[in-house]
Amino acid sequence: MRDDLQDVVDEVARLLGAPATLEDTDFTLLAFAAHPLDDGTAMDAVRTRSILGRGSTPATRRWFEDLGITRARGPLRTPADPDAGILTRLLLPVRHEDRTLGYLWLLDGGRTDPADPADPALAAALGLAARAGELLARRRDDDDLAGALAATLGGPAAARERAGAVLADRFAGAAVALVALRPAGGALPSDRRLPPGAAVLQDADGRSEVAVAVRLPRPADPRGACAAAGPLVARLPAGSTAGVSDPAPAVADLPRCWAQARTAAAVAAVVPRLAPVASWAGLGGWRAAAALPAPDPAVAPLLAEPALAATAEAYLDAAGSVARTSAALGIHRQTLYSRLGRITAVTGLDLADGDTRLLVHASLRRARLPGSH
Repeated sequence: MRDDLQDVVDEVARLLGAPATLEDTDFTLLAFAAHPLDDGTAMDAVRTRSILGRGSTPATRRWFEDLGITRARGPLRTPADPDAGILTRLLLPVRHEDRTLGYLWLLDGGRTDPADPADPALAAALGLAARAGELLARRRDDDDLAGALAATLGGPAAARERAGAVLADRFAGAAVALVALRPAGGALPSDRRLPPGAAVLQDADGRSEVAVAVRLPRPADPRGACAAAGPLVARLPAGSTAGVSDPAPAVADLPRCWAQARTAAAVAAVVPRLAPVASWAGLGGWRAAAALPAPDPAVAPLLAEPALAATAEAYLDAAGSVARTSAALGIHRQTLYSRLGRITAVTGLDLADGDTRLLVHASLRRARLPGSH
């Protein structure tokens, strides 16, 4: 959206032949068009401060608001103030659905008559100002959605209640699934643009995670969210993963679905065959492993021996098949038998026993997931 706003500002500057600046109603800079460095009429103190400081001072804001800019429905000429270093400006209000969302300023030296309805360049610029209004309205909606989603998934109780009302209105009864984006390295790159309405959260270890709510074409089918997750994770650094929850029939289901999506993304990060996008529905036995608070203490001696732990996991993944395990590990059968005996000696656990297999397998998998220590 930032690029779209920049395109609007550049085109308005071209149409009216003047440096243009777009600010929101708080006078925060959103975009500006470049100007010739040798043009003394292209800069004044206000434009300089806006560009360098990404905004204006409260005094500057009050000065312009006292001229009636907040009430303007159409183009407005603001006067110069030589003592304050302010040049005359043409203001194009940026509005949407009878709300003023921002201001397009042009340092045109007074060339454009804001009251001339026959000026084709001005008419075209007003059309672009309306387009900017649509974009800013959409951004506000996206910001509202992101804030409500973040509050619902990790905010205090009072904030969750308010956020739930926002989300219920936004989704209007449609089923959604949550996508959890898990950036490689745990930090979200500053140059990566987030999907509209995405919420950035942090896990207990300080890792950044991104929550995205995806409307489902069919209420009980999360495949639409899986399809959407692929392009989203592709925007992140190599090694990033995404997890997709079951459908959430109601807003109250979102925290549960967020836990599912986070778990699926974490599993995808350690199981290559499931990467880069894993769904909660497709995790199989990994769901049971992830539900454990930690590996069982009985498996601790095995975890202290990485080679034996890898052997045990491969053996259990292969349902106890010596042939398949040997092939998967690239070792001789006798070597495998020796390691299995060593596993029993180290842990006192017999992998021939069904209950023991279940305990060891789930614990080994849990140890590979975050928060296992």
